[in-house]
Amino acid sequence: MSKWEKLIARLHSGSSELCFDELRKILESYGYEMRQSSSGSSHYVFRKKHHKAITIPRQRFMKKAYILLVKEAVEAEEKGR
Repeated sequence: MSKWEKLIARLHSGSSELCFDELRKILESYGYEMRQSSSGSSHYVFRKKHHKAITIPRQRFMKKAYILLVKEAVEAEEKGR
């Protein structure tokens, strides 16, 4: 199993040990663009045309709510393919 497959498997299992950089890698691989507000906030917004924006704070380990947001986005992308 490749690193990518392991990462996606951890996402689908709902693992709470995912970090910001792993979620960023997943979202960017599906075409989302990351932007940070100019006010210096710790939150980043991931946008993709015709999709709901996803806002995630930069933390070492992510809360389950943010992991679920990314999981839902990935599942929607996989259904659309």
